[in-house]
Amino acid sequence: MSSAVFETQNVRGVDMKLEVIVVPVSDVERAKRFYGRLGWRLDADYASDDGNFGVIQFTPPGSGCSVIFGKNVTAATPGSAQGLYLIVSDVEAAREELLARGVATSEVFHDAAGVYAGSDEPYLFGRVRVSGPDPERRSYRSFASFSDPDGNGWLLQELTHRAAGRVDTDAITFTSTADLAAAFRRAEAAHGEHEKRTGGQRDESWPEWYAQYMVSEQAGKELPL
Repeated sequence: MSSAVFETQNVRGVDMKLEVIVVPVSDVERAKRFYGRLGWRLDADYASDDGNFGVIQFTPPGSGCSVIFGKNVTAATPGSAQGLYLIVSDVEAAREELLARGVATSEVFHDAAGVYAGSDEPYLFGRVRVSGPDPERRSYRSFASFSDPDGNGWLLQELTHRAAGRVDTDAITFTSTADLAAAFRRAEAAHGEHEKRTGGQRDESWPEWYAQYMVSEQAGKELPL
């Protein structure tokens, strides 16, 4: 039987924003203490008058998506959520912050491309971890992991240059001053190489070059030389 291939037309429809992910937990108060210790913003702490329902909502810094958990929120097995990605611009800095908050976090690692062997939770599908960040520091390739008290598995994934087509180029945003500052530092380094290639003279149009570089990096477009 042949498989059908479906292509999504590049036509913008009604906005559908993923804003909430449910995390199954066994002890609501314990989970509340854990996610609060991460430094995430507490957006809601609600319980129904009859005590049969309660929901707590946290949002990671800079995230447009929140997590919720609570009483009678989901029938999923506590700890069954795995591969929950947190995108960061500097995985080593993000790991150090978690450690400083008392959260047990793996070393930074990358995977052995195409190699699968055994089980390596909370990483995905038995991929083999290789110590240290991706040697070429490519986006999407460097990780660290941690779990909440129930074993729900989170992955820090370093991303500085998005794959093409992943971002609406009319809506480029930086969600925190830290991400914006990191983007400026990468643009500064790239612009230094640009000035070397153009004779080492000061580039009077550097603001425009920086802007083009930073927007292109976010949108997954070809970077300026």
